[in-house]
Amino acid sequence: MAHHAQAVPFQPLPIAILTVSDTRTLATDESGSVLQARLENCGHLLAERQLCQDDIYQIRAIVSQWIVNSAVPVVLITGGTGFSARDNTPEALIPLFDKQVEGYGELFRHLSLASIGTSTIQSRAVAGLANNTLICAMPGSPRACALAWDELIAPQLDARHKPCNFVGQLMPQAPTACAPRVMAGGVG
Repeated sequence: MAHHAQAVPFQPLPIAILTVSDTRTLATDESGSVLQARLENCGHLLAERQLCQDDIYQIRAIVSQWIVNSAVPVVLITGGTGFSARDNTPEALIPLFDKQVEGYGELFRHLSLASIGTSTIQSRAVAGLANNTLICAMPGSPRACALAWDELIAPQLDARHKPCNFVGQLMPQAPTACAPRVMAGGVG
């Protein structure tokens, strides 16, 4: 359940969506459509939406363009996170990360255990930060995209979410509900 601070305003964020698939088209991309509908329903903005084959270098090329674009603080990637020979999304992304968000994949697998059982261990959902851009990759099923967005990503992209969220990392000028961290001796 999200915890919100009323004094902090919602900050709409531009979000790019990349669907990694060798078989889908934009017309048949249900997962990308789920993510687009959910981000727009939350009040965020679609910055761009693309589809590419499951190729490490094509994925890196597209994501790298968004990482260097300061107008795109969030990138969502659906597909290519399994174990088949054509599942290359984690291999494409991890070298681009300045910092990996380890808890994202762990929590995604924990949450999906209730619906898909031990098959959740075959999800290699990953997330990280690169050049002040949050990049979240999830499996290619619409249900997995809905779970990742609803339970993990949406709360972390809401400046009102307490005790912390990613908005301050992505848009340092934006006010957030993140509590200041106080270390021993009173220094944060």
